[in-house]
Amino acid sequence: MIPEAPAAAEPVPGAVREAIAARYEESGAARFGISAEVFEGWAAGAVARYGAGWSEREQKELAAGLHVEELVLARACAEGNEDAWRELMARFGGQMHRTVAQMTRDDAAGRELADSLWAELYGRENREGRRVSRLESYMGRGSLGGWLRTVLAQRHVDRCRAQRNDASLEEQMEAGVAFAAPAEAVAAAPDPRLNAAVSAALHELDSEERFLVAAYFLDGQKLASIGRQLGVHESTVSRKLEKVTAALRKRVRKRLMAEGIERRQCDELLAELDVRDLDVNVRRDLGQEKKMETF
Repeated sequence: MIPEAPAAAEPVPGAVREAIAARYEESGAARFGISAEVFEGWAAGAVARYGAGWSEREQKELAAGLHVEELVLARACAEGNEDAWRELMARFGGQMHRTVAQMTRDDAAGRELADSLWAELYGRENREGRRVSRLESYMGRGSLGGWLRTVLAQRHVDRCRAQRNDASLEEQMEAGVAFAAPAEAVAAAPDPRLNAAVSAALHELDSEERFLVAAYFLDGQKLASIGRQLGVHESTVSRKLEKVTAALRKRVRKRLMAEGIERRQCDELLAELDVRDLDVNVRRDLGQEKKMETF
């Protein structure tokens, strides 16, 4: 199956599109019958999503850093290309099996989790009869292996939450959580520009960054626990968290200054920032259920 070209070009500057076009050959798209036009549309979509509001130079750097070969592989799989699927399974099937075993430590639960993930990646038909695959959301900003581990970790967390939520009302009352006291009201409304800046910055996170921030700040997981789910050492998780939180602050500051707020005031707002006080729908922006504590 040869994918159709995008209906409309992504809004990126011509120089950025030229930088993307120059990476077509190294992407290996031709071996799956994917045209340069289609490839450019996929890569431009990633730049438009993560580089919105960036300078042309920054967008070109983003385009140069995309994992274009893995982006093509994922999108070819999403389009139902059987050769791409065989390659995906050969490259990542064993890795996913080991990751599942490490997460669940239960063969039956591990097989169920892995099967549900592959079914989601392979895709299901929607109401319009179009096959929809989770692989369509992979943008090539990080490695495909890391993205797959993140999706798998998210599914594992969702499954654990569902099991916890199945507890009976009596069990919840006994634990003292059925009628938890409401949070205290916030005295003063935050600057709406701060709301918008934080929401936009969260939206720009890639899948692994979203999982790291949500797992640590929303769920209160320990570094070692997050590391086990992603198959990396806790020191690596710590470095990644430090990097992503620093990037979030930088993006928020940049957007605030673009709104005319002086750097000193930006720093003051960020120093006092508590996302619980914002009108930002953090659950929507991070795809999680709980509120983020703080940056």
